[in-house]
Amino acid sequence: MNFPYIIIDDNQESVLKTQALADGFSELVFVASANNYADGLNLILEHTPKLIFLEIDPADKTSNLSLGLINELYRYLKVVPKIIVTTSTKDLAFDAIQYEVADYLIKPMQRMDLVKSLLKLKKSTGEDEVYLVQNQVQNNVPKLLVEPAPAATAEARIPIVEQPLTLCIKSYGDYRYIDARDICYFQADNNSTDIHLKNGEMVTAFKTLKHFEGVLSPPFARIHNSYIVNRNYISRIHTGNAVCYIKNTTTKIPFSKSYKENVDTIIADFANGNYLEI
Repeated sequence: MNFPYIIIDDNQESVLKTQALADGFSELVFVASANNYADGLNLILEHTPKLIFLEIDPADKTSNLSLGLINELYRYLKVVPKIIVTTSTKDLAFDAIQYEVADYLIKPMQRMDLVKSLLKLKKSTGEDEVYLVQNQVQNNVPKLLVEPAPAATAEARIPIVEQPLTLCIKSYGDYRYIDARDICYFQADNNSTDIHLKNGEMVTAFKTLKHFEGVLSPPFARIHNSYIVNRNYISRIHTGNAVCYIKNTTTKIPFSKSYKENVDTIIADFANGNYLEI
């Protein structure tokens, strides 16, 4: 089930960071954002999202953002959206609990913070439990494992269904779906990123490479200021020349000293598999 969400935060940079983090979860669907109380309230009443990321201790006091917004929602809505407070201090945590918020996250938010919040959210709403598996599975691509709630007996449990990661590149109403297993590497291009596929095609996404670094996990690894590589498409690593070679192509990707640790991890991953060194 999808969770359409709205971000309400006086700091636009913080709005973008929250959205970038949420973009990594297929069940979260961005609706809109607002920077003050009045605009936020209007957006919620207009779109009736299921989830709200709310700043309650704004730097810009004229934005009037606070827990009071939740009280106002009860005046108009029979079902108030789930509220995840996002703020820089723990000082208001006790007050937030009194308002029965779904979660209280400290900025800067981390991906695992949001994973835990979504698990709690799904549990509280009776949805199927969702597990984000970090260990390497088929083709070393992270999977979203959906397991129905336990049946009366162990014998009656429905098998887990595995779904490969799909990237959706959105641009002006155009939704381009890419199987992550088909991606060889990402290349930075100013404020956009070129995604190179195994069939030789290139797709441009209007997100920075740093955004992709924050939402992707192994087998993807950043090895250079300009590159994230899928280790499943590496055919050779030359540490002396500081380059990686991409399978079935003449492409050579440089890696830098600042990301050498990631390259060492890739080398170790190869050695941990079905591996024979000659």
